[in-house]
Amino acid sequence: MKVLVVGATGALGRPVVQLLRARGLAVRALNRHPEQAGDLAELGAEVVAGDLADPSSIERACADVTRVLACAHGLLGRGQQRMETIDDAGHRTLITAARAGGVQRFVYTSAHGAGPENPVDFFRTKHAIEQVLLSSGLDAVILQPTAFMEHHAHAFNGKGILEKGKAQLIGPGIKPRNFVCAQDVARFAVRALLDDPPPFRRLAIGGPGNYSNLEVAALYARIAGVPLRVSHLPAGVAALLGRIIRPLHPGVARILRLSSMPAEAMPEHFVAPVDYEREFGVRMTSLDEFVRRQVQRAGITPRAA
Repeated sequence: MKVLVVGATGALGRPVVQLLRARGLAVRALNRHPEQAGDLAELGAEVVAGDLADPSSIERACADVTRVLACAHGLLGRGQQRMETIDDAGHRTLITAARAGGVQRFVYTSAHGAGPENPVDFFRTKHAIEQVLLSSGLDAVILQPTAFMEHHAHAFNGKGILEKGKAQLIGPGIKPRNFVCAQDVARFAVRALLDDPPPFRRLAIGGPGNYSNLEVAALYARIAGVPLRVSHLPAGVAALLGRIIRPLHPGVARILRLSSMPAEAMPEHFVAPVDYEREFGVRMTSLDEFVRRQVQRAGITPRAA
């Protein structure tokens, strides 16, 4: 068995490759910047250059593989990496190439909230690709994780507290949201790729509890032992900026719009559909645990609970 991981150096792709190689499985790690995958090559993965915007590279990547994990996205992309190219056309190409190449199973990373009526185009596109995959004839599994802690809790929020002493939030930051650790999602992805039959066909995946962005910032500050300093970009200003910069950077414009929307327009809270540990043997990482790890990595001794 050889597994193709598309987006192998991302928050989800990298731990999936690591878990697969730990089991001794052959892995083809596809990403746009192979020079960033030296650690995966050292593990024995076959690192290859490829881009969802380049159909020929996708066709080559699908040759002689039996299972595929698609976990690349263009949420923040622009130019050739814009969402329409990566998440829509690129994934359609990938599904077609996988079917033509004789792939046995295709695991697709969608998103919590994916649906035809979602006010944000990214989530409507995720839903559309789900439907393409389900009608492709491939053995399909769909993962629907909530917002990755690595991006939405850390990079967009807590990192500012640790590095600059201040978080920059869009709007009041009080909407309840759910965050999930990508390393936990990787364990579900591996089960979906390897188990015969897979333990689920579609699975919504979220972390314990729901927290606002303001609560995330406060948690970082408390655990790092620093004062809570937060600045707020007013939601109306963010929405206006999004409209202005959309022609130049649709990815950033999308984040500005998403973050400035009222809570009722796009709820982001989550209640787990099952007990993940009991059903699948995966103990989900709490936000507190995750933040403590990030604080320690920053060279700061985490405060006691």
